[in-house]
Amino acid sequence: MTSLIRRLNTLFGADMAGPVIAFFAVMVIFGFGADNFLSLGTFGSVAFQLPELGLLTLAMLLPLLTGGINLSVTFTANLSGLAAAGVLQAYGGVEAPASAFALAVAAALLTGGAAGLMTGAAIAYTRAHPILVTLSMMIFLRGLGEFLTRGGDVSGFPSYMAPIGHGSIFGLPIPLLIFIACVGLWQVLLTRTKLGFGLLMIGSNIEAGQYSGLNTRRIIILVYTLSGIMCAVAGVIMLARFNSVRIGHGESYLLITVLAAFLGGINPFGGFGRVLPVFVALVVLQLLSSGLNLMGANQHLATALWGVLMIVVMAARSVASSYFLSRRKKV
Repeated sequence: MTSLIRRLNTLFGADMAGPVIAFFAVMVIFGFGADNFLSLGTFGSVAFQLPELGLLTLAMLLPLLTGGINLSVTFTANLSGLAAAGVLQAYGGVEAPASAFALAVAAALLTGGAAGLMTGAAIAYTRAHPILVTLSMMIFLRGLGEFLTRGGDVSGFPSYMAPIGHGSIFGLPIPLLIFIACVGLWQVLLTRTKLGFGLLMIGSNIEAGQYSGLNTRRIIILVYTLSGIMCAVAGVIMLARFNSVRIGHGESYLLITVLAAFLGGINPFGGFGRVLPVFVALVVLQLLSSGLNLMGANQHLATALWGVLMIVVMAARSVASSYFLSRRKKV
C-alpha cells in the first residue's frame, strides 16, 4: 500500500493520492455492488449534477487556501440567482428578450461580487475570524432573500435559458463545460498570477506575507470577491436548471464543499492546495451518491456517509503525516 501511494505521489503529486485511491475504490465497490453503475447513464447523470456542487466548491476553495472559509456560498449563489430572476421578471418573465438575460447575468455577478467584497473587507479591516464574518453574512443574505421572496420561490423564465441548465454540445452537458472552464480559470489564477502566489503565502503565514511587501488586505478582499462571483455563476446555473429560485436551495451543499476541498488535499489551515485534486474529489463524491442511489439507499444516507468520509479522510491524513514524519526522523 505504501509503495502504491508513493507511485501515485510521483505520478500525480502528493495531494492526488487520496482522491485517486478513493476514485478507484468507489468504481470497484459500486461496479460490483450496483446494477448499471458502470454505464453511460450513470456518468451522464453525474456530468449534469456535478457542476452545481463543483462551482460552489470552487467558490469555497480560494478562502480555504488563505486559511479562511466562506460559510455564505450557498446563500450568495441563491441571492445572485434571485437578482437575475428579478431582472428577467422586470422584462416580462417568460417573454424576456435575450438582451434581458445578459443584464440578468450581469446583475447576478454584481450581487455575488458585492457580497464577497463586503465579506472580504470586513475580514481584512477588522481582523475578525472568517468563520464569524461569513456566518454573519450567511444570516444576513438568508434573511434578505426571505424578505424579498417572503420565503417562496420565484419562477417563470424564458425557454432559451433551458439549454444552459440541461443542454449539451457534442454530447457534453453545457453546465459541465462551464464548470470545466471555471476549473481552468482557477488553475491559471493559482499557478500563473501574483494573486495566486499571494493568497497561498497568506495561508502559509500572513505575517511573513506582510513583511514580504504583500498587500494582504487587498488580496483577502479580492479572494472573497472572486468567491462571490463564482457563487453567482453557480446561481445562474441553478436558475437555468430548475427554472426557479429559492433562497434556501442547496443548504446541504455547504459542508460538502468543505469535504470535497479537504478530500482534494487542501490544507485546512491554508497555504497549500491544487484545483485538479479537488475536481477528482468532486467526481468521487458524486459517483458515491449515484452508486448509493442505484443500490436503493436513501439520499440522506449518502449525506451521512459523506460526513463519515470526511472524518476518515482527516484521520487518514493525520496518520499518514505522522508516519512520514517518523520515517524522516529515522533517516
